[in-house]
Amino acid sequence: MKLDEVKCIAVIGSGIMGSGIAQIIAHAGYKTILYDVQREATLKGLDIIKKNLQSAVEKKKILKEEQDQLLSRITLSSNFSDLKCELVIEAIIERLETKSELFTKLEMLNDHNTIICTNTSSIPITLLAKELHHPERLVGMHFFNPAHIMTLVEVISGPATSNENATTVFLLAQKMGKSPVMVKDAPGFIVNRIGKLYHTESLKILEEQIAAMEAIDALLESSGFKMGPFKLIDLIGVDANLNVTKSLYDLFNQEPKFRPSRIQQQLVDAGSLGRKTGAGFYQY
Repeated sequence: MKLDEVKCIAVIGSGIMGSGIAQIIAHAGYKTILYDVQREATLKGLDIIKKNLQSAVEKKKILKEEQDQLLSRITLSSNFSDLKCELVIEAIIERLETKSELFTKLEMLNDHNTIICTNTSSIPITLLAKELHHPERLVGMHFFNPAHIMTLVEVISGPATSNENATTVFLLAQKMGKSPVMVKDAPGFIVNRIGKLYHTESLKILEEQIAAMEAIDALLESSGFKMGPFKLIDLIGVDANLNVTKSLYDLFNQEPKFRPSRIQQQLVDAGSLGRKTGAGFYQY
C-alpha cells in the first residue's frame, strides 16, 4: 500500500505511548482511532492528549484552533471491529504471545492490503510475523517516549516485509515530522540494544551500593545525557522498561548484561511504576 492510499490509522493501546502516537497521527491530518479494551482506558488516553495539547497552546507552539481540529480527528473505541483501517499501529505490552495473538486477529479483520505496524522495542519482526498468513504486511514502527516529542522512529522490516509497505511506513513517519531510520531485524534493533545498558548497568551500580541513584543521575546528566537513567525509567514507566529488559534477556539467551533488576521488580510489585503512578525511583 502506498502512503496516498492511507486515510484512516488506528492505534491499539491508549497508554502513554499509544496516546502519544495517536496525537501525532491526528496532527499529521489523519482520521485517528484510539482503541483499548476498556472504555475507561481510552478516556484516560484522551486526557493525556488534551494535557499535551494544552501545554503546547500555553507555550504558543500551536493555536487553540489547531488543538480543536486535532482533537476532532480522534475517535475513541473499545470495539475491535472498528479497527478496519488502511494502517494499524499496536502499542501494547512487550510480550510476544500477546502481540502475535493480536496480529492474527487483525489479519482476519482487515483485507490483505492493510499495513500492520508494531511498536515493539525489542522483539524481532521475524518472530512476530511467524503465525501470519501475510507476513509482508507487518512492519516495525518503533517510537520513543514521549512519542509526541522524540523525533527518532526505527522502521524495521522482517524477511517477508514488502519493500512498498516499509517505504510507506518510512514516509508516514516523515509526514508526522519524525526522523525515521531503516533498521535491520534483530532483538532490540539498534537503540534499545545499546541504550538498555544505560539502564541495566546503572541499576547494577545501585544494587552494588557503589553510588546512590541521585548521584548516578547527576553524574550522567553532567556528562551530557539529557536525562539520568532513573529519571528516564520513571518517565518510560518502571513496568514497561522492565518488560523490555526481560524480553531482551530471553531473546539473548539470558545474557548477563541484560539481566533484569531485583530493585526494579520490587517497585513493579509495589505498584510504583514511575510518573504515571506518582512514584517510582522518585516521588512525583
